[in-house]
Amino acid sequence: LCYAEFAARVPRAGSAYVYSYVSVGEFIAFIIGWNLILEYVIGTASVARGLSNYVDALADKQIRDTLTKWMPMDVSFLSPYPDLFSFGMVLLLTGLCYAEFAARVPRAGSAYVYSYVSVGEFIAFIIGWNLILEYVIGTASVARGLSNYVDALADKQIRDTLTKWMPMDVSFLSPYPDLFSFGMVLLLTALLSFGVRESSSLNNVFTALNLITIVIVIVAGSIKADVANWKISVSDIEPEYQNDAGKGGFLPFGYAGIMAGAAKCFYGFVGFDAVATTGEEAKNPQRDIPLAIVISLAIIFGAYFAISTVLTMMWPYYLQDSDAPFPYVFDQIGWIAIKWVVTIGAVFALCTSMLGAMFPLPRVIYAMSSDGIIFKPLSKVNAWTKTPLLATIVSGLLSGIMAALFDLDQLIDMMSIGTLLAYTIVSVCVLILRYQVDENSEYPGLQQKEAEKTVEQTLYEIFKNIFNLNNNKYPNSTTSHIVNWSITLFSVFTAIFCAFVIYCQLAIFTEPFYLAGFIISLVAMVVLLVVMIRQPVSDVKLSFKVPLVPIIPCLSVVFNLYLMLELDVYTWIRFIVWLIIGFLIYFFYGLSHSEENPKRKQKVLASPDREVTKF
Repeated sequence: LCYAEFAARVPRAGSAYVYSYVSVGEFIAFIIGWNLILEYVIGTASVARGLSNYVDALADKQIRDTLTKWMPMDVSFLSPYPDLFSFGMVLLLTGLCYAEFAARVPRAGSAYVYSYVSVGEFIAFIIGWNLILEYVIGTASVARGLSNYVDALADKQIRDTLTKWMPMDVSFLSPYPDLFSFGMVLLLTALLSFGVRESSSLNNVFTALNLITIVIVIVAGSIKADVANWKISVSDIEPEYQNDAGKGGFLPFGYAGIMAGAAKCFYGFVGFDAVATTGEEAKNPQRDIPLAIVISLAIIFGAYFAISTVLTMMWPYYLQDSDAPFPYVFDQIGWIAIKWVVTIGAVFALCTSMLGAMFPLPRVIYAMSSDGIIFKPLSKVNAWTKTPLLATIVSGLLSGIMAALFDLDQLIDMMSIGTLLAYTIVSVCVLILRYQVDENSEYPGLQQKEAEKTVEQTLYEIFKNIFNLNNNKYPNSTTSHIVNWSITLFSVFTAIFCAFVIYCQLAIFTEPFYLAGFIISLVAMVVLLVVMIRQPVSDVKLSFKVPLVPIIPCLSVVFNLYLMLELDVYTWIRFIVWLIIGFLIYFFYGLSHSEENPKRKQKVLASPDREVTKF
């Protein structure tokens, strides 16, 4: 009841901290707030740890035993092992960066629009161009996956026939042109061209069948699950499979295998970005889109986690069929009826994924072409279908060609790198916007702070500004510039740190040069994080905000860059080629046709430094 009265008196975020601030002053309020931070951090950690312990108990303590063996922490006041499961649960909050952006900018275009309003046109073009790659490859990879699935059920007849009649002997391409996946993409393109309502209705039906299939797989798989399949030693594996089976046990390919798999499977979470692209088609985007992003993240994680668990418990991991795992496993255990139910459901599930992957693509192209940085005719909306028809057709052709020419593994790697870069910059943009000066707010004393920067500053004054020892409570241009530089340097040192961790693990502990580089990059990251924490943040009212800024966006940057560096060199080469094509379009077309171009010209003409001489 005391809280209730306080809430009625002070209807602001901050709970007991704000309540005590208005009643007993700043110092006591600080103590209350500091203890609340401890309470919520420990509360989150304890719930995540409890969930991890619960899952570990179901797995016969395999998580604990494996991590204690491979990553022991012999420190009396710490856990015996780092709990990667609970850590992964907390890291799902990375998607909150998208949710805050959606609350700020409820327009079609997703991360492209978000970066456009925060870091400018050029970076926004890079993000938008990578989003096009992400959705094109996403559509192509699902189409290729559907083709492989149907081909597996047809005893590889599609592969064998096309390889015989239309072989492609090129090392970086598929062995044959997959005409089935090309046709499926064109069929989907025709469907999307009719409009959001029609395609959404079909997608809702597919999604319902998808969820039913997931439930059937989980329930049926749980009945036949055997924890012994997580304890298989290398000696028990047949000789012909030992070379591809790793070390056996719960983590047959170790921690590195988990991270490499995460880099490849990251495409499974692109759905929350697709939600963000539909900002102009939602009834209440500032409320609905952040909510949809968070809910979709939780559902995606739960579905992937449950299905992969029962799949590997039902049948040994090294005997799985990567093209059609569900029907293969149920066929092996003799459940033929469930096999065909799951097969039909899986086909619909892949159709749902393909529709979801392609749905946002025309919207991103529409947003970029509306701004003039790619070809403007792509932004035209058809009067009958009410959709960007030309953008949809171009999207379908691009996706279909990719599906026909590249293997599924190549497609997944290409999509992951573009997606991870886009997510990295979204997290960076959240930081920039959070510390940006709000031009609509009147901050007390801001004019005085702005005037102070014109005075020549000593090293001590610069140090005070960097760590905000002046205790500025409101952002100004100085604090904003400090944060921008800190974010840039943090990203650079993060990339260096991740490179040392991935490529120089053994050398770090044996070579002084690598050890010094590792320590310097880690210390620099921590110092820069402290600098950002010390700066004042904007108090713009939003329907949703990322908690624990700048920690959560910075963690997102670290893990995204880490996963990018896990990908192979050929993926980076394809990605760089894609960027070069994009830069050619931007510099030879986008700059001159951009909506910002007239503003740039006007700014140059209006510049006070421009001297005009009259003869």
